[in-house]
Amino acid sequence: MDWKLWHDRYDDPASAFTQRLATVRERVSRALDEAPAGPLRAISLCAGQGRDLIPVLAGHPRGRDVHARLVELEPDNAQHARAAAAEAGLGRVEVVTGDASLTDHYLGLAPADLVLVCGVYGNLLPADIENTVATCAALCATGGTAIWTCGRKPNPPMVSRICAWHEQYGFEEVWLEDPEVDLCVGEYRYRGTPRPLQPGVSMFEFVGYDVLYPRPA
Repeated sequence: MDWKLWHDRYDDPASAFTQRLATVRERVSRALDEAPAGPLRAISLCAGQGRDLIPVLAGHPRGRDVHARLVELEPDNAQHARAAAAEAGLGRVEVVTGDASLTDHYLGLAPADLVLVCGVYGNLLPADIENTVATCAALCATGGTAIWTCGRKPNPPMVSRICAWHEQYGFEEVWLEDPEVDLCVGEYRYRGTPRPLQPGVSMFEFVGYDVLYPRPA
């Protein structure tokens, strides 16, 4: 999978992915609206080109309050995000080129007020999805928001399982995409006490949806 080329679908306003991006941005903006006064922290796993977070921070009244760390493995995508943050004057946005599954990348910033796990769960095996949700209980501050996405069509029961795992690990539902929408967006708030984030741990193996759900020949 060419993940740099994959982002080109956002240039099509009719794309379901473009519509999902708009929904994620709306939920991020609402989370910032409701965040407590003062400095905020945000984490984005497999951040791609930062399109879900950087434009919101650039235009939101709370955007300059946010110290954000975006972690992305693909160097061109990471550089794109870095350039977008610089152009927007977001000096508190860090872009790390590296494996987003590794907890080491989030040390010093977690627990955060906002955790984005967008475009991730559809590329993981179920056990790794659960492990990542469980780790979000260390990445997310009490009262913090986790926003995630997952397609419904490849594996219809998976969204319900992700919701159940969030509840199991101390989150409560804030908002969930309507059932008829394939590219589901979920927003959950953490009500527990953050678990210590263990260094040197891999949350998941990024398999890729093209491998997990290959199209018929």
